[in-house]
Amino acid sequence: MKNKIAILGSTGSIGTQALEIVREQSDKLEVELLTGNSNADLLIEQALEFKPNHIVIADETKYAQVKHALANEDIKVFAGSKAIAEIMDITSADTVLTAMVGYSGLLPTIRAIKNRKRIALANKETLVVAGELITKLCEENGVSLIPVDSEHSAIFQCLVGEDLDSIDKIILTASGGPFRGKSREQLAEVTKAQALKHPNWNMGAKITIDSATLMNKGLEVIEAKWLFGLKPKQIEAVIHPQSIIHSMVEFNDGSIKAQMGLPDMKLPIHYAFFFPYRIPSDFKRMSFSEVSNLTFEQPDLHTFKNLALAYDAMDKGGNMACMLNAANEIAVDAFLKDKIKFLKIADINEACMSKVQFVKHPTLEDYIQTDKEAREVAKSLL
Repeated sequence: MKNKIAILGSTGSIGTQALEIVREQSDKLEVELLTGNSNADLLIEQALEFKPNHIVIADETKYAQVKHALANEDIKVFAGSKAIAEIMDITSADTVLTAMVGYSGLLPTIRAIKNRKRIALANKETLVVAGELITKLCEENGVSLIPVDSEHSAIFQCLVGEDLDSIDKIILTASGGPFRGKSREQLAEVTKAQALKHPNWNMGAKITIDSATLMNKGLEVIEAKWLFGLKPKQIEAVIHPQSIIHSMVEFNDGSIKAQMGLPDMKLPIHYAFFFPYRIPSDFKRMSFSEVSNLTFEQPDLHTFKNLALAYDAMDKGGNMACMLNAANEIAVDAFLKDKIKFLKIADINEACMSKVQFVKHPTLEDYIQTDKEAREVAKSLL
């Protein structure tokens, strides 16, 4: 039987690549649900090609456009951010790929877990914001959580068949982004265009900026804690400019396993869709004759202090990572709109971590309130 797929965020970078895989593996995969934020034209195009049972456009002002375009199709159309969560109660999807950007992915993922959908997780913020809650819900509902981030997919693949108690540490690799090796003085006046030029990966604007500030790696460090049940001291981040080794696991006998491949997000998406099986693909293969050098270096936590802030948030626990994520979303958006300088992003994040009320054992309501409060504080600091 075909694996019925729901793609939350189908018009984004991960979502469009996921649909390429569906197109290539149409005998094994079927699209059940698509959701998009505001790109109505692309969502309509996707709906006409893949014929899902349901689609949701988060931007309610685009509902009439989408509804009219699909009037002759047997596709049910909904609108609004709440609908993306509520649709989880009625979709017959087997696997839900959560590829929405930022905090917006939290509530739909929770709803999908409660409906016992298999989760292919590309929305790292879900675990960053509410990792304890999400992992508990997965356990209670018997839900598998398969990571799609290239680094976490690499760790996941290295751990298949291994005893988790034998892990000494995991090593998450980072390209270093477009500003690797730069000083704070050199970063003071960098432009949005410069920050969006990632050396290896093709990603959306928000994630690309997070990569440039190393916040993306910080969020991944926090995500790894919850995905693999690790202590903060067991999670290391290293700069690996070539992005060939996607991450590594060091075991208690001193052995290290690494997952390698070309920097292409289609591979971890493909793996998540078909796990525990490996299905043949026609993705480009890596040639060792063309890889002349693999290098590693320690991240500069002084210049790129977002990574240090993420480790601090992970150590403190509670709702600290939630407030860091919310502040960062506001700060990155402001940078992309040319309202603040590049280095101001980390300054705003750090300030919010000291200004928002700390809750040691937060409930879902606490997370929602923390997110709201942190955004208000961040906006006041712009």
